[in-house]
Amino acid sequence: MKKLIGELLLSKNLITEKQLQEALTRQTSSGGKLGYHLLEMGVITPEKLAQVLGEQHNTEYVDLTKINIAPEILKLVPAEIAQRFQVVPYERRGRMLKVAMVNPHQLDQVNDLSFITGFDIIPVVAPENSIAKAILKYYKVNVSLAEVMKDIESEEEIEFLESEEEDQSEMEEDEGALGDDALADAPVVKLVNTMISEAVMKRASDIHVEPYEKFLRVRYRIDGVLYEMMKPPLKLKNAIVSRVKIMAKLDIAVKHLPQDGRVKIKVQNKTIDLRVATIPTMFGEKLEIRILDRSQVSLDMTTLGFNDHALDTFKRVITLPYGIILVTGPTGCGKTTTLYSAITELNKVSENIMTAEDPVEFNLRGINQVQVNENVGLTFASALRAFLRQDPDIIMVGEVRDLETAAIAIRAALTGHLVFSTSHTNDAPSTVNRLVDLGVEPFLLASSLKMVVSQRLLRKVCTKCAAPVKIHAESYKEAGINPDEMENVTPLQGTGCDYCNHTGYRGRVGIFEAMSIGDVMSEMILAGATTFELEKQAKKDGMINLHDDAVLKFKAGQTTLEEVMRETMSV
Repeated sequence: MKKLIGELLLSKNLITEKQLQEALTRQTSSGGKLGYHLLEMGVITPEKLAQVLGEQHNTEYVDLTKINIAPEILKLVPAEIAQRFQVVPYERRGRMLKVAMVNPHQLDQVNDLSFITGFDIIPVVAPENSIAKAILKYYKVNVSLAEVMKDIESEEEIEFLESEEEDQSEMEEDEGALGDDALADAPVVKLVNTMISEAVMKRASDIHVEPYEKFLRVRYRIDGVLYEMMKPPLKLKNAIVSRVKIMAKLDIAVKHLPQDGRVKIKVQNKTIDLRVATIPTMFGEKLEIRILDRSQVSLDMTTLGFNDHALDTFKRVITLPYGIILVTGPTGCGKTTTLYSAITELNKVSENIMTAEDPVEFNLRGINQVQVNENVGLTFASALRAFLRQDPDIIMVGEVRDLETAAIAIRAALTGHLVFSTSHTNDAPSTVNRLVDLGVEPFLLASSLKMVVSQRLLRKVCTKCAAPVKIHAESYKEAGINPDEMENVTPLQGTGCDYCNHTGYRGRVGIFEAMSIGDVMSEMILAGATTFELEKQAKKDGMINLHDDAVLKFKAGQTTLEEVMRETMSV
């Protein structure tokens, strides 16, 4: 029987029993791989961990820093695939190709590489950091500043729009265009213009400008995954941050405190909202730009990815006259979009709808939206109190993050208001006990909570380059799927094309579990039922959990097994 990685490390005296237990505790509380936590603790080197992983999987170990890889070998695996899978080919023997990987046990990746290259893949283990360095060294995936700058003159101008009166500002043409700025000819201004325009073109949701000791890195988050795009000269870090601060009307003299701002622009004939956030780090200010592209967001709940049971349940519950409806999940999983779609569905002249948000993602016509500002005392709790004096029918509060907010939301629900909010929990059933942990009394929760929806986002297979792929039965078992269920299913995998930026994915689709709180569930909450008991009852009531919904999307050819495992499996 194959030994666990912790047992192997212990047997080789590479870690102590105390260090193993601490890493296991961290893994239990925050998830992730055991090796990741051991590396974070600094008790083992990446090289030693990789060597032991190779022994665990009976796989060869390679030190990429000690070999030179021939260009003809590198061409066998495209740069986009090497970056996406974090793999490096380094040796060919006939029809066999040796490929360095972090985890050689990922059979789906091995099968995908075999399909893409046409070779029999021999997986070889290597440290994650050495693979990343090899990709940068051999493939040169990061775009040089010269390549970015050479086509800047052809980039579309970015036009600033006033955020106070959105409709009026969108009608004002050629007012405050960036090209008319006195600094428009400066290289830094052109670089920032290019950075934003390219990010919009590539459908990025975020731009990260990150200073380190010896380099500056720019990354885009596309379909939920970060990609390194360029490394401008380090000397430009302050100029880039200052330029963006000026755009967002932030104080360029304040560098020791975090700042938040916003700016509305028009680029590529699209109205784009930018949320700008800075934070001081050891080597300068890190800059994060959130791109809110209205053209990429659908507020029609029928297009979000709800399975039939979840959609029917959600539509039924949001028409109730009072109660609390919570949408849960990690940051960036689409909770706000789901809430917006619900209140858009309910938005009628006869309804007084008020929202407290941090930040206000999109301006919704006919809905009273309040921007939370804790610096001046306008918190979620204080906004909720004020709402109750405004005779609202429907209230949306951005997040239930403390007992005070939860208590006011429950009071609003018990006095005839329909309340929508979010929470950061892993699944729908665990949300109940999370609220109890905050200090909410079970009898109040049983009376007010009407539904909990948990969600994630899966990347969708690119429709332009999707191709059938063969998946080994062991990979299905590893993903918690019975291989017998997949006999008549043809899995799809994107091979990479210009349409998807050679990632194999384009766009995302939601997976949902909708737990409605009926009479039986209310009695269980009142009795202090465990998360396991609540989940068991929810499934009996027809709830499809996140994993099963992800498998349905996979069977329908919408996503890949890799995505199912990434979002719904604890590795």
